[in-house]
Amino acid sequence: ALHYVYNTPFDQLIWDVGHQAYPHKILTGRRDKIGTIRQKGGLHPFPWRGESEYDVLSVGHSSTSISAGIGIAVAAEKEGKNRRTVCVIGDGAITAGMAFEAMNHAGDIRPDMLVILNDNEMSISENVGALNNHLAQLLSGKLYSSLREGGKKVFSGVPPIKELLKRTEEHIKGMVVPGTLFEELGFNYIGPVDGHDVLGLITTLKNMRDLKGPQFLHIMTKKGRGYEPAEKDPITFHAVPKFDPSS
Repeated sequence: ALHYVYNTPFDQLIWDVGHQAYPHKILTGRRDKIGTIRQKGGLHPFPWRGESEYDVLSVGHSSTSISAGIGIAVAAEKEGKNRRTVCVIGDGAITAGMAFEAMNHAGDIRPDMLVILNDNEMSISENVGALNNHLAQLLSGKLYSSLREGGKKVFSGVPPIKELLKRTEEHIKGMVVPGTLFEELGFNYIGPVDGHDVLGLITTLKNMRDLKGPQFLHIMTKKGRGYEPAEKDPITFHAVPKFDPSS
């Protein structure tokens, strides 16, 4: 969905860790070599700038994507070519201090960037379903965004009304959206949505692509989706050595 919606590698896609970037490697010209990961002369087990122009950042561990993304987004703004920046981070990596420091910074300087939380542990919210998927598309749409920004301008000179509108919006979103923390850090929070619903993701990503300021998309995924042994035992299959799939 990301490579479909965004013009990569012109638009810059930053993966936080290697494990979640394997499909990215397959889709960016390395499908025939994917079996050589972790072998001498083979592919790197994580994004590596020297390996592909699609790998924006060389990473070895976690929690660095948002910090790097801020710098890249600021540079893109100065470049003036409408280059977009997207950071993908997992629910484990986002708990690190570096990630929160970066989000706090982004909320302060407000670069145009999208942070995608790939939440596969059900650790933040279980509110996933038709209502939330529909709400995500609604809240990321141009009509809602236009009304939201227009209301801010109209009532900017009337503090009591502006504050009332802000609190009303927070209460409405808060009834079904668990993103208060990210909103407080200065992000426009959308989600959670089903990360395996590709068509739904495409719609939401297209809606969010042109939004200004720091954006946050919360997607829910399942570790090992489509491979039953991994679905049943995601911990063991988090990072496994070579094995015979038939066994």
